Amino acid sequence: MSRKVDVAIIGGGIAGVSLAYFLAPHRSVAVLEREEALGYHSTGRSAAEFSRRFHTPTVGKLAEISYRFLTEPPAGFAEIGLLKPRGNLVIADAENRTRLQEIFAGESATSPDLEMLSVEEALTRAPILNPGYVAAAFFDPECWDMEADSLLQGFAKGARVAGAEILNRAELLSVARQGKQWVLDTGAGEVRADIIVNAAGGWADTVAQVCGVGALGIQPLRRTAITVDAPDGVDVGSLPEISEVRDKFYIKPEAGRLLVSPSDETPVDPYDAQAEEIDVAYAAWYLEQATTVQVRRVAHSWAGLRSFAPDRAPVVGYSGKAESFFWLAGQGGFGIMTSPALGRLAAELMVDGTPSDIFAEHCLESAALSPKRLEGDP
Repeated sequence: MSRKVDVAIIGGGIAGVSLAYFLAPHRSVAVLEREEALGYHSTGRSAAEFSRRFHTPTVGKLAEISYRFLTEPPAGFAEIGLLKPRGNLVIADAENRTRLQEIFAGESATSPDLEMLSVEEALTRAPILNPGYVAAAFFDPECWDMEADSLLQGFAKGARVAGAEILNRAELLSVARQGKQWVLDTGAGEVRADIIVNAAGGWADTVAQVCGVGALGIQPLRRTAITVDAPDGVDVGSLPEISEVRDKFYIKPEAGRLLVSPSDETPVDPYDAQAEEIDVAYAAWYLEQATTVQVRRVAHSWAGLRSFAPDRAPVVGYSGKAESFFWLAGQGGFGIMTSPALGRLAAELMVDGTPSDIFAEHCLESAALSPKRLEGDP
């Protein structure tokens, strides 16, 4: 069976599915996902938080554009709210107290709702903290848990309603050009498309090479997380996220347990990421250092891939080296949070050739995200 569509999107994570949602009302679309379910690799393994601070300028602008969609999604998009208030308690030990104070002073200049806390106030907000570890802390109220699966499924449902096909078990086997068409041999049959979108996450460079397009140096980085039981008598749901000021680790509630990540970024080839024992051990060690929790067992451990371009900015736009090849990749650890903005931006570039006014209002130039910045001379 052969399908003909305007656009074939390779990758059924949050990048590809958000694009399908915004693009399907204007073009015929097929999303090709190699796994049995959408979001299997990075999207489904994310700690999924939304913060309006502590980003690069580009990611901060994308977050602000996404915020309205996440707080006011279209009617019927999701059955529950996409953001749940959590708050972020940023902590430092004695060695890094000055650094925390400097960050607080810098951020407070534009964010007056940040609150510097005494150690006693920090312990009141998070009673599990170790008073012998915490030397300084501040609280950021503008941090939320995200309902990542509801967001992904809302995009998928809306894309299907608009006519998009979403094909699971559709691994890309080979690609050829016939005239101006791409001919894709996949696990779900042949797909012919005028445009290919590379939304393959950690496999983005691999897909580009299969398509005869040069790699951009998008590097998958493995990140680990564990969950452990909370101490008796602790209301886990009321705790804020707890973040170490140097981004060495973070701790947050997760389904009645404590989720801990050592914030590792280990360069790897793209694969079905699994937690390594050393990273699991680091996560447990950080938890025991910063809190009074004793880790008697790890309830669950896992790892996911966060993929970055060399400059750690997302890659959105047509390749300068291959006609009708569109990049939507390099979204790192902010892909879920910024998916409403990046999906919309990619769709507008494909349909209208230019972004809408909301991007100009936030001083976000699409050229800054173009793959041409990484391709060098044609």
